[in-house]
Amino acid sequence: MIAVGYDSGDKMRELALHVLDLVQNSLRAGANLIEVEILEDTDLDRLTITVRDDGCGMEENLKEKVLDPFTTTRTTRKVGLGLPLLKMAAERAGGRLTLDSEPGKGTVVEAAFQHSHIDRMPLGDMAGTILTVIISNPKVNLVYRHQVDGREWQLDTRVIKDEVGEDALGLPAVINWLRSYLEEGQNYLYGGATTDEVTG
Repeated sequence: MIAVGYDSGDKMRELALHVLDLVQNSLRAGANLIEVEILEDTDLDRLTITVRDDGCGMEENLKEKVLDPFTTTRTTRKVGLGLPLLKMAAERAGGRLTLDSEPGKGTVVEAAFQHSHIDRMPLGDMAGTILTVIISNPKVNLVYRHQVDGREWQLDTRVIKDEVGEDALGLPAVINWLRSYLEEGQNYLYGGATTDEVTG
C-alpha cells in the first residue's frame, strides 16, 4: 500500500501520487466509475494524465476555487491542495492543467507536461497506485489505460469482477495476481514484454 501526504508539496514527488489524489477526489464526489488515462509520446514530447469520473461534478464558482490554494481550505471544501499542486507541477514542466466539470455530469481533469522537461516529476509507481485504488475501493469501477509511444495497455475492473466477483478483490491470491498483472503491463509498455505475455 502507498502512504501519501496530500497537503505537502514536498511529499508529492511522483505524478502517480497526484493521480492517487485525483482518484480520491473522484471518490469523495461519489463516483461509481473512474477512468485514468496516461499518454506518453516522446516524439511529441508530451505526457498527459487524464482522470474522468461520473461523480457529482462542480458548479462553475467551485471550479475556480479548487484550483486556487489560497481561497479556501479543506475544512470548507471536499478537495484538498492536490489540484493546485498538480497545476503548478504541470506549468513548471511546460504544460497546463484543465478542469471540466458540471453538476450531475462528473469531472474531467487533464494535466499535460513536456515529457523531457527537466522539472517534470517522474511518473512513479503507477502499478502500485492502481492496485491501491482497486483493493481499497472494490465497489467502484476503475478503468486504467496507459499508452507509451503506440504501445497500449488497459485494465478494467468490471471485467475482473465478472470473472472473480467483487468480493474476491480483497483476497490475497487475487491481490497477488493483480499486482503481477499490473507489473507485467508496465513492463510491456516500456519494452520489457510482448502483448501475448501480458494478455495471454
